[in-house]
Amino acid sequence: MNINEIETEIFDVLENNFEEKALAIFQFQAVYLPIYKQYIELLKIDTAQVKSIHQIPFLPISFFKTNEIYIQKKEEKHIPTLVFNSSGTTVQIPSKHFITDPKIYESSFHRTFQLFFGDIHQYCILGLLPSYLERGNSSLVYMINQLIKNSQHPLSDFYLHDHEKLHQVILELEKQQQPTLLFGVTYALIDFAEKYPMQLNYVKIIETGGMKGRREELTRKEVHLLLKDAFSLPQIFSEYGMTELLSQAYSLQNGIYETPNWLRILVRELSDPLNIKSIGKGAINIIDLANLYSCSFIATDDYGEVFANHSFEINGRIAQSEIRGCSLMAV
Repeated sequence: MNINEIETEIFDVLENNFEEKALAIFQFQAVYLPIYKQYIELLKIDTAQVKSIHQIPFLPISFFKTNEIYIQKKEEKHIPTLVFNSSGTTVQIPSKHFITDPKIYESSFHRTFQLFFGDIHQYCILGLLPSYLERGNSSLVYMINQLIKNSQHPLSDFYLHDHEKLHQVILELEKQQQPTLLFGVTYALIDFAEKYPMQLNYVKIIETGGMKGRREELTRKEVHLLLKDAFSLPQIFSEYGMTELLSQAYSLQNGIYETPNWLRILVRELSDPLNIKSIGKGAINIIDLANLYSCSFIATDDYGEVFANHSFEINGRIAQSEIRGCSLMAV
């Protein structure tokens, strides 16, 4: 299958043809993604014998710290036009995701947003992401900035440290009965909740994870209970994404994440990383078809459980792995 054809069909993939598309992308990346090709050769894997997504070797996410991971095909120009850097503490080496086609990322997050929340024009979009804004080159900030623009609501905006202004804007939105989504990094949401607890009826909160070393670590359940109590909300939503991915999963209740059709979560055994399963507990592997021109097959440092309907939950980090903003807390 021609890779240009696959690109046009990424977001139309169905349950019954996901594996076919994933295997086609694997064969493409195994040839034209240099570091992935080397990794496969070191594992002594014959790509011709890979007939199932469970046989695909997943690239350790740490490779994004030390390598420029993008397709290098002589007859076609895949030159990165954008580089996203990961979050983390100042002593950590950031991951870098080299993006050759930002339009794929934009299509991915816009389609995912519509899938989970509906028409963006009905919402006001607020971003409380101070550490991401200060750092720059954040894929999360890029996404929220586009959502803010596309919402076309006059009060949609980012908020750095001005909690008083955010408080006044939220009060006005509640008064207007305006459906609103507030995307926030965890520590900033807790800071805001402590200063301005209030009854929210029209504003929903989406936490994106991450204490960034600013506060004492809490489990995700503890964070959600704190925020639900402060804002009298029945649920706190969560977004699961990372620099190395061009797609996101969302949890709308009880910490269970669901994915768009082009994103698939698998689990691997800690003692045998090549033993990959579709259901059960283990270290999280991700297939992101939107990563067409980087790497679609990533072995993360998260630990969790995948259920029969492809939903999943994150239970924490693998021991000795670095703390990351997308999955800083254990559930």
